[in-house]
Amino acid sequence: MDGPLCLLTVHAHPDDEASKGAGTVARYHAEGVRTVLVTCTGGEEGDILNPAMDTPEVRRDVAAVRAAELARSAELIGYDVVELLGYRDSGMPDSPANADPACFARAPLDEAVGRLVAVLRRERPQVVVTYGDDQRGYPHPDHLRVHEVTVAAFDAAADPDAYPSAGEPFQPLKLYYVGWSREQALARHEKFLELGLESPYAQRIADGWLDRAPDDAPTTSVALAGYEHVRQAALRAHATQVDPSSGFWFGLPDEAERAVCTADTYVLARSLVDARLPEDDLFAGVRDLVDGTVTR
Repeated sequence: MDGPLCLLTVHAHPDDEASKGAGTVARYHAEGVRTVLVTCTGGEEGDILNPAMDTPEVRRDVAAVRAAELARSAELIGYDVVELLGYRDSGMPDSPANADPACFARAPLDEAVGRLVAVLRRERPQVVVTYGDDQRGYPHPDHLRVHEVTVAAFDAAADPDAYPSAGEPFQPLKLYYVGWSREQALARHEKFLELGLESPYAQRIADGWLDRAPDDAPTTSVALAGYEHVRQAALRAHATQVDPSSGFWFGLPDEAERAVCTADTYVLARSLVDARLPEDDLFAGVRDLVDGTVTR
């Protein structure tokens, strides 16, 4: 394969890129990997969770506000390219937004896959990251659709008979699902207790929150040394969605947060290269195939 290493992530809404794998992307960007973010919806249905941002001005044009937040977050993380797939936020199941024919969940699957195929062929990523099919913890229609569309596009991008107007066929080599680490959530909870702080995780854990972790065990762990802070900074960029006083997101002192947030985890869903599991690199098995490879 020719061309530089490229990592492409597919997310549902503005702010998902901040809460899921931000440190990983920052690390690879710093190493010289080309980083591409695909955001499928504008997040128009997101609740304004920060009281300071709950104003008539923000509510009048929340889509534009969220687009600006996304741009700032992507800049802080280190994305080289932000692609907007152009769909409307679907809202939660049975909501009026979920019945809107313009929303992502109602879009024809073939159309949505075609839009993502065009991005894959243009950007030519060897590694694609998206959501898994096990989304019991947060079964948002847009997250479910992201999985469906990305898996289909991963295969269709290489098929010369599929979407012939979407560019020259290209085959990504690895597909990952973002992980949800039960161990890391528990470590955050225990760090609150160790520091004598009230844990915002306590009631959630008592209610079985840790059971939301997918059944598939992580296959890949990407160390974040030097990039542990990126997730918090990117989350703060989404001022409408994240209350800066939230103990859940920001309750630990920075040093303690860095001590528990040492790695991002992933599940390898598809691979067309040889790579021994477990992995510590999303590009394991890819680097030697790419001219001008980035080395560590």
